[in-house]
Amino acid sequence: MRFIGASNYDHGTKPKIGVLLTNLGTPEAPTAKALRPYLKQFLWDPRVVEVPRLLWWMILHAFILTTRPKKSAEAYSEVWTDRGSPLLYHLEDQVAGVTERLRAHWGDNVVVKGAMRYGQPSIGSQVQALLGEGVQQLVVLPLYPQFGGPTTASTFDALSDELQGQRWLPDLRFVSSYHDHPAYIKAIADSIREHWESHGRADKLVLSYHGMPKRYLLEGDPYHCQCMKTSRLVADELGLSEEDYMSTFQSRFGRDEWLKPYTDETLQGLPETGVKSLQIVCPGFSADCLETIEEIGMENRDYFIEAGGERYEYIPCLNATDNHIDLLTTIVTEQLTGWTTPKYDADVTKAEAIRLGGN
Repeated sequence: MRFIGASNYDHGTKPKIGVLLTNLGTPEAPTAKALRPYLKQFLWDPRVVEVPRLLWWMILHAFILTTRPKKSAEAYSEVWTDRGSPLLYHLEDQVAGVTERLRAHWGDNVVVKGAMRYGQPSIGSQVQALLGEGVQQLVVLPLYPQFGGPTTASTFDALSDELQGQRWLPDLRFVSSYHDHPAYIKAIADSIREHWESHGRADKLVLSYHGMPKRYLLEGDPYHCQCMKTSRLVADELGLSEEDYMSTFQSRFGRDEWLKPYTDETLQGLPETGVKSLQIVCPGFSADCLETIEEIGMENRDYFIEAGGERYEYIPCLNATDNHIDLLTTIVTEQLTGWTTPKYDADVTKAEAIRLGGN
């Protein structure tokens, strides 16, 4: 195996601290042509679909990749903007905001970048960019508040795959979850309060999380438990009773049983129980994307209204709001505890390197 190293390393490069914010991913365009490679990469990840590889390869290529790209492209076209994919431009704004906050303390000793697990910019390319800028200490913050094997663990897999090929490794800190971080709970609760101040309260508050197969829970994935804890802490922060709110799970596919209750079925059944007005928030999503804008904001709204509901309001994700940037900066700063950029005399170091025949 040939390891990646900087054969022409400039010894005048100042050591820096790197921060990598990551999210799930996005296609490069809302077209079937762009969706096919994106879905292929996403759905082939064994963390996402735990099915024997040969069987899943045949299903994926014979059925899913022949039909789903076109359908997904139609959905993406509903949420695509002048800046492109919402998930990508929110990540860009989050990176810019965290960079501004951190540099107020660290100056140019810190470098912040964003990456996608699937699609571009990839985790591998951004790790390479960070190392190329002299990063010797790296904090990786996957923007999934609740740990999940298909999300957080998959991110670690991709990071590990990239670092295994490096000749030199940085110090590394990896945030596995922040589902109960006080600043996160407060940021979610504050976003709900702000919505209430403008629109009043509804009969029911629904906290909808991305779903996953139930067997993942039974095999030890803590995702479900962390979602339930997030909901309980947010409800406590808002002073809600058990009758005021509920947690549900969305975005299921396939025939297996997933975590319940399902969001769509729940919203279809609520009107007959007397719930005529509903507000829904997605605490597990750090930025609005297809699953929140189209699935929750449009599709599930129709389910609720068609079933007899009268008022339906989606409360947006934290995105790049000041509260969210403060939260992310707080988490990163906590991870930086004990790290300092070493004193470094670039001129002296470079002169010595040149004397020895280097750069």
